Amino acid sequence: MALPPEKASELKQIIHNHMTKMDIHDKVRGVLAETVRDELGLGHQSLSEEDLMRALRRRGIIDDVMRDLSFVQDMPNREVISATKASKHFVDKEPAELKKPNIDPTRRYLYMQILGGKAFLEHMQESELLPGQVCSTFTLYLHFRNQRFRSKPVPCACEPDLQEGFLLEVQRDHLGDGSKMADAITMLSIRDPVHMVLIKTDTSNERTLVASCFVDWQSVLSSPNGRTNSAVELLGVGSEAKVLVGILNLKLELLPQLNQTLTQEVVNAQQTLERQRTAEKERLFLVYAKQWWREFLQIRPSHNTKLVKIFAQDENGVNRPVCSYIRPLRAGRLLDTPRQAARFVSLLGYEKAPVVGGGGKQEQWCTLLSFLCQNKGDCEDHANLLCSLLLGFGLNAYVCVGTTAKSVPHTWVMACGTDGTITFWNSLTGDRYIHKSNNPDDPPLLQQQKPTYPYRTIGCVFNHQSFFANCQPSDAVELCEFDFHDESKWKAMSEEAIMTVCARGSTTSLPPFPPLCASVIDSAAASNEIELEIRNMVSEHRKDLGLATVWDDHLSYLLSPALSAYEMERTTGISCGNEEFQDAIRRAVPDGHTFKGFPIHFVHRNARRAFSTCLRSPFCDEIVCCRGDHVRIAVRVRVFPYPESACAVWIMFACKYRLVL
Repeated sequence: MALPPEKASELKQIIHNHMTKMDIHDKVRGVLAETVRDELGLGHQSLSEEDLMRALRRRGIIDDVMRDLSFVQDMPNREVISATKASKHFVDKEPAELKKPNIDPTRRYLYMQILGGKAFLEHMQESELLPGQVCSTFTLYLHFRNQRFRSKPVPCACEPDLQEGFLLEVQRDHLGDGSKMADAITMLSIRDPVHMVLIKTDTSNERTLVASCFVDWQSVLSSPNGRTNSAVELLGVGSEAKVLVGILNLKLELLPQLNQTLTQEVVNAQQTLERQRTAEKERLFLVYAKQWWREFLQIRPSHNTKLVKIFAQDENGVNRPVCSYIRPLRAGRLLDTPRQAARFVSLLGYEKAPVVGGGGKQEQWCTLLSFLCQNKGDCEDHANLLCSLLLGFGLNAYVCVGTTAKSVPHTWVMACGTDGTITFWNSLTGDRYIHKSNNPDDPPLLQQQKPTYPYRTIGCVFNHQSFFANCQPSDAVELCEFDFHDESKWKAMSEEAIMTVCARGSTTSLPPFPPLCASVIDSAAASNEIELEIRNMVSEHRKDLGLATVWDDHLSYLLSPALSAYEMERTTGISCGNEEFQDAIRRAVPDGHTFKGFPIHFVHRNARRAFSTCLRSPFCDEIVCCRGDHVRIAVRVRVFPYPESACAVWIMFACKYRLVL
């Protein structure tokens, strides 16, 4: 791979400086003079380049140079940043021990150290762990300028032993600035904070969002020695957004140190100015939104009951425009098609925001990092992520706010084709529906198309730069027309007004969007592990019933194509390979024998939970508890990994036996 000209000249300069420091030129001259004297004295008329290189190598000059030159190497540790430009997605691996802090001297880094936590009072009564005892753990996730990191899980305690170091690259995103080292003025203009998310994982591997906060790191720019120590107060989320849950001790350090630091007054003045600009933009947008809403109500008084969502609260209780939750998101090499993206989003768990006590639903639209770290969220979180991914694939996608067939508030995704085709995407299941509107003025005898989608009404649609409210006489989805250019059917917000508060970098309060992480699940190893556990549980279950278990490994292997076809059908909507599977099963089942199979799908890898769920099905129970002559049992497990440690787990139970009349 060819280096850019500026990189090549920079590398040449580094090597030249190093060779000058080693006084390598005098050594080479000495070796050459000695070689010329010895060789020419023996009658040689000329010396080739190979003769000279052989002489340098024989005297160890070349080995000394290569030994002393240290290059930045790729290390498996997540805390080490390579010298190449940051990639668009990262493999989310367990952090290894930091052995050698390799730092590119041409780049600026922010070294963030977590020096333990305190005042996590909810865990004050945690007893001391016994050896080998499983316990709940804390894991800290970080995102900074397209870089994501994760700490090692530590046991939950009043003073959790979170001791981690993260090397964050402070680099301009603009093309052409990758080789320049950021100075103090440049870093002061960077608005991206460090987003920290604390996740609690219980003994059943269920994740809970504990805290989500944004760390201001620019105070280090005014430190004389380039280091600062601070305590970050972590507040709860949702209904507990103003409750302190714990404190983390942080140490920030710039590497290499600044040649010239800024004064605290300059840093404070810049941050105050940016906060004032943000507050003014948000105030002006609020004034515009109120005026827009009054105009919308003047069209029809009944519009007051429509689900028109302009603002939504995030996990920290901050009101933000709904358009700020969307941004075109490219998945790099992790997802290949829009339908695969829909499948991935559907595999993330669905969970409503927790509510303390009774009452209505707790509103909580999570930031993308919090949603991904939890691996679960509400329907709004799924719809926002799917819409962002579809926009990244170049589709004209929107999030729809409305109700289901049971009149329950709901969100889903809509894509508008260039030919006018409207496609609804169910972000919780990955299903797709083609919308065809019915004309309410058609004669009663004319047969109306019955909708296949589970949506009843629609109040508004939006994406990262557009917002449209439904002002048609009826908000029934089956009667709606989605011509957003028709002002008599849809009232649009000013795109310019939306971009003042929702465009990237427009305000300091806008959370940055993280890239997706590649899966770390080994499909074959995970499949074998779950299958072995399922086999053991089937054998024990049949033993309790007084039944012997004879496994048919060949029949188990033949179930693999079916599981692969099931996942392909969920992803693409296309079924294939069924003929080959049926033919193989017919050949494997002798005459006079009966074959039964039961496939089931999960989004987790807990074998015991999965087996317990399977036994609730009478079809699966009939196979597992099969009685007869020459009974053979088979089971096959396939784990299909997706980004962010999401996975589709397919399990198929089967048996063959000879009927005894």
